[in-house]
Amino acid sequence: MTPDELLTTTRSVRKRLDLNRPVPLELIKECLEIALQAPSGSNRQGWHFMVVTDAEERAAIGEYYRRSFADYAKSRGFAGALHADDPNRAAVQQRVGDSASYLGEVMGQVPVLLIPCIETGSAELPAENQSGLWGSVLPAAWSYMLAARARGLGSAWTTLHLSFEREVAELLGIPETVRQAALLPTAYFTGETFKPAARQPLSEVLHVNRW
Repeated sequence: MTPDELLTTTRSVRKRLDLNRPVPLELIKECLEIALQAPSGSNRQGWHFMVVTDAEERAAIGEYYRRSFADYAKSRGFAGALHADDPNRAAVQQRVGDSASYLGEVMGQVPVLLIPCIETGSAELPAENQSGLWGSVLPAAWSYMLAARARGLGSAWTTLHLSFEREVAELLGIPETVRQAALLPTAYFTGETFKPAARQPLSEVLHVNRW
């Protein structure tokens, strides 16, 4: 793939994650080696990557995710309920909601659960400039997802497990000075029909010099 093809066809993969095909740890490490080339604030490189392959641990994380998803699915912000009055977007949002609901049920069965983390220096998040903190791990997480896509692996950006961040940290032995940024289920994907998604016109979101 060209860089443009990779960037425009890396989709959130949920229903098409192969739950039965094991993913070699060495392949995950390849993706993470690429992720380590991402930028971080002041070049601190305070990131950590928790790779979870143990079946019992995955099941436990999956249950936390399922519980959090159940609350999310009832909320006004649920993907499947957004833009219901817009005929151009309603059908797409319904499909997103359906696939998200599916992932909510099978998260604990995905072969690899990757949790990108960042050192904070204390148990509390900083009161200011959190964008600098998260901006020091999110580019690496996205690089991981791109590298995974290039190797036949699919993933999806999820954060709902963070409602139970403390419980997941205790389960995995993550120190209290390290915070979790996301949960990236990773597996081989089925099919090869990824394509650019419909998006808002650039003219609706572009602002030059002034809003």
